[in-house]
Amino acid sequence: MTRLQSEQNPTPRTSLIEFTKHNLLILDGAMGTMLQSGHDAKAVHEAYLAAGANVILTNTFHHKTDEDIHAAVQAAKQAIGDRQAFVALDISPTGQLLEPMGMLSFDDAYAMFKRQVLAGVQAGVDAIYIETMTELGEARCAVLAAKENCDLPVFCTMSFEENMRTFTGVDIPSMALTLSGLGVDFIGLNCSVGPAQMKAMAAQLLQWTDLPVIIKPNAGLPKIENGKTVFDVTPEVFAAQMTEIAALGVAGIGGCCGTTPAFIQAISTLKRQQKPAIEIPAAVCSATKTVLLDRVRVVGERINPTGKKAFQQALLDDDLDYIAEQAIEQVEAGADILDVNVGMPGVDEPTMMASVVTHVQSMVHAPLQIDSTNPAAIEAGLRACRGKAIVNSVNGEEKSLREILPLVKKYGAAVIGLTLDENGIPPTAQQRLAIAEKILAAALAHGIPRQDVFIDCLALAAGAEQSIAYATIDAIRLVKEQLELKTTLGVSNVSFGLPAREKLNQTFLSLALANGLDLPILNPNSTAMLDTIACFHQLKNIDKNSDAYIQRFHQATQDSPSNDIAYFIHNGLQEEARAAAQQLLREHAPLAIVNEILLPVLDAVGKQYETGAIFLPQLMRSAQAAKAAFDTVKENLPPKDTVDGETILLATVEGDIHDIGKNIVKVVLENYGYRVIDLGKDVPAAQVAEQALHHNAKLVGLSALMTTTLVGMENTIKAVKQASPNTAVVVGGAVLTTEIAQRMGADHYAKDAIEAVAIAKKTLDNS
Repeated sequence: MTRLQSEQNPTPRTSLIEFTKHNLLILDGAMGTMLQSGHDAKAVHEAYLAAGANVILTNTFHHKTDEDIHAAVQAAKQAIGDRQAFVALDISPTGQLLEPMGMLSFDDAYAMFKRQVLAGVQAGVDAIYIETMTELGEARCAVLAAKENCDLPVFCTMSFEENMRTFTGVDIPSMALTLSGLGVDFIGLNCSVGPAQMKAMAAQLLQWTDLPVIIKPNAGLPKIENGKTVFDVTPEVFAAQMTEIAALGVAGIGGCCGTTPAFIQAISTLKRQQKPAIEIPAAVCSATKTVLLDRVRVVGERINPTGKKAFQQALLDDDLDYIAEQAIEQVEAGADILDVNVGMPGVDEPTMMASVVTHVQSMVHAPLQIDSTNPAAIEAGLRACRGKAIVNSVNGEEKSLREILPLVKKYGAAVIGLTLDENGIPPTAQQRLAIAEKILAAALAHGIPRQDVFIDCLALAAGAEQSIAYATIDAIRLVKEQLELKTTLGVSNVSFGLPAREKLNQTFLSLALANGLDLPILNPNSTAMLDTIACFHQLKNIDKNSDAYIQRFHQATQDSPSNDIAYFIHNGLQEEARAAAQQLLREHAPLAIVNEILLPVLDAVGKQYETGAIFLPQLMRSAQAAKAAFDTVKENLPPKDTVDGETILLATVEGDIHDIGKNIVKVVLENYGYRVIDLGKDVPAAQVAEQALHHNAKLVGLSALMTTTLVGMENTIKAVKQASPNTAVVVGGAVLTTEIAQRMGADHYAKDAIEAVAIAKKTLDNS
């Protein structure tokens, strides 16, 4: 048999996972590098197996047909023969951005991944290997497609840049929390950098997951020599650096771009080292921000229709920008996490929950709390969420425990347990503690980690139930002392029906904090409430050296953000930006708006992106809002005042099907008034050259994600230069550097869309 199996003939899943407990997985190296050398896929597999690999990936990195997948799996299995090794189905990114950043829907992406998984299972693979992911939403989508459609072990590895973030801004803690929670069997890193740069990434990942960790770096950094892509790390240096990584306690090692059988042979004798025991911190996350629950964290309560007529109307009108404004305002006011509740009559709650979650998380970094009593709505929100969310809530009723906890476990969320059951809210603290104990026991039985269970001891209206209102404070103290769980509370409930509500809320909050409240749910626009938390952190010595306290109270109070066009663009509010542009046209000339207002705002957004203050989702939303404003202004320009700039031609080079980066560059360039012609992806060199000449393009932008297509990029540059000697060429992509660009004959290298704009300005505006 070709699979590693014990005497009891276990399933492939048991075989691989059991094997990993005592052995270091040795994964293969690059496929494309070897194919370019003239080998066929089976020969490549055989070479890696002979070098010592015990896991080989199928030649299916691009999105193959079912027939291609079947043939690739059979080639891998034939190569294994009688060897003891595993075949993993290689699944790559789609090459497109998911909504709302791009045009690909979650459901369509899921269908792509599902088809590949089912084809691989039918062909007889031993595991599913999802790799080179840069967007956490897409990685989640692929993992769900694998977990929901097969029972094989699932690997998922993502690609991080030297700044410890992916191309779309995902950080390692967020990746670890999210994917570990989804139940992948192996988690890891691959591509983008060499082993020297990946060591620190591996060390950080190992602090955030108890899963087996896989590390597959490139053979250093690529360069072009004699028309070929080569890398700057030798097998000997690679092995020395991977020895240090193996010593950290990783479960598997291998190679990505540029590695060959010689690299795998050099690491094949390394042994599995014991991973140090860790305690994963209590935390939740979005795709780009991890919030440690190591101090009081504010949960914003304003995305909720209860008692809010404007919000209710926004839900009925599907006005997602209004809801996003509530999110933005709360985060700016100090909310760390946002509660999302969309339940009201006349609203399809599951559909609306998915829409709101998708929209809100594209506008702000804050993690989300999915708030509903409807299991279908909770699942819709969790499915759309790009990070690790909180579910609000479950209670002590058997029906609630039975319906909600499996969803929490499946999607790797944290959960709030309400201390009520079939008999309502108990009057005493001890009775509420008993319900909390029941909820905790049920959560643990479902496999939900203890640190992901938060208890809400429920605030009662002191005006109606004054005699037992303080029992909430006592219950919080008991939960902290006896169960050692995080606690949460809807603070403002205590003051319903009474005058001077904020004063009572503030006092109640102070008492709750002193007795162990971790996650107050409140209106962050209440300065008094956030002042109370700041004072608590100072008094508890959480705010070291009183830094945050002094910053909050010593500095002059700043005005709230003005509702001008800059604010709308910065926050990605398209309709508001369009309306603001229309208002500006009443007082300013169109070209003045473009040159003196819109372009400076875009420059400011670009600087925020370059410094890491915002990430790709926010950059894209800002670009779309700017485009809405720009289009409004453009409609009012006289023909002679057109702002259409020079023509720029964009293309992803032949052999490469990834066009995420190119699409982002297109959107941003168009906002600056350039006429952009997008030839798409996998474009032959001759076609690029022909179109550059036809459109008299003074600048051509070429994109490539894969090292195997760098030679194709060099050929395209030569073809363009031959056809149009005066045309400048700018190149970009994850595998490129300034040095590689120069060696290939490009005029410029742009590391991102903002740099592409600067190059366009320098190249075209002064021509």
